[in-house]
Amino acid sequence: MTISRRGFLLTGGAALASGKLLRSLPPQHDPAQKVGYCIVGLGRVSINEFLPGLRFAPHARPVAIVSRDARIARIIAKQYGIAEKNIYSYANFASIADNPAIDAVYIALPNSMHAEYTVRAAQAGKHVLCEKPMATSVAEAQQMIAACRKASRKLMIAYRCHFEPVTQKARELVESRAMGTPQIYTGTFGFSISPSFELMGERRKEWRLVRAMAGGGPLMDVGIYCLNGIRYVSGEEPGAIDAVIGRQPQDPRFREVEENLSWTMRFPSGATASCSTTYASDTGERLKVCCSHATLTQEPAYSYASHRLHVEGGPNLDFTPHFPGPQQFGAEAEHFAQCILHNLQPLTPGEEGLRDMQIIARIYASAASGKISA
Repeated sequence: MTISRRGFLLTGGAALASGKLLRSLPPQHDPAQKVGYCIVGLGRVSINEFLPGLRFAPHARPVAIVSRDARIARIIAKQYGIAEKNIYSYANFASIADNPAIDAVYIALPNSMHAEYTVRAAQAGKHVLCEKPMATSVAEAQQMIAACRKASRKLMIAYRCHFEPVTQKARELVESRAMGTPQIYTGTFGFSISPSFELMGERRKEWRLVRAMAGGGPLMDVGIYCLNGIRYVSGEEPGAIDAVIGRQPQDPRFREVEENLSWTMRFPSGATASCSTTYASDTGERLKVCCSHATLTQEPAYSYASHRLHVEGGPNLDFTPHFPGPQQFGAEAEHFAQCILHNLQPLTPGEEGLRDMQIIARIYASAASGKISA
């Protein structure tokens, strides 16, 4: 059963069946059955967000870990009741194929490792939930889709904001035309990055500043939220793209990746979008939609918690549901679990990630050439 990304919104147990949006889980499924997740990569997102978020996913549970750090792996395994035999290293990753408790892997590795471990997980017979950005190139993204298709395994990209109620409300308002015709979209997300970070008592070098690991700078990290968020809320795909990169040569953080990047997009409807992302300034995070009769502002728009939506003019609205950070990760984990249990197409499949990678390639090409990418 294939469901469009417009149709299948599974948040808080909503599922689509027989073409109708239901607000409860499909009744034919045993509520006690859970999809077993293997967490691949114990970094900040896995430890602080995804694993805590699983408590909000009634049909998902952590059953295994893959990590290069045995100390941290043992601590996390004990915390979540994961058997020590289910702690794997990257050297013996292939042996997850022999563990029937593992149904799916959650890949939260540096960007450059997404393709390799997605392919290897599919070859091991496991479904894949992979963090964004999907990969570091269009070719890698295509390779990931092909591998999962060949193995008859599902592939979902972790665009958690698709499962967050404020973002869903923004899309609903834009799609309904309650504010009139969308004219201008604006997306901003940036912060001042540190060259190192702390993880469970250890100081580590920031891999996001290494091009070979990240694939690029802020566009490949926080800028993709602006791109995907506008694509999701507008329901449109961009045509012409014009981009420019900024870099301060004296800042040692940006020897390998861009410091700032701004781009514009033109949509078939005639609406335009203006986006900016940076690793050098705390710009905040904003998604704004100026329509013919009203203006929608979502701020914060992309963080792990406390999203807010405000509409001025037209249907005056302030919308701030209680949806804590880990719950966003729980919602996406539950969605993927339901897709596995009921053989459904994920709301954010590999093809969604591929589309972002294709647009990102055009953004970088435009910035490098100084020409508009049509």
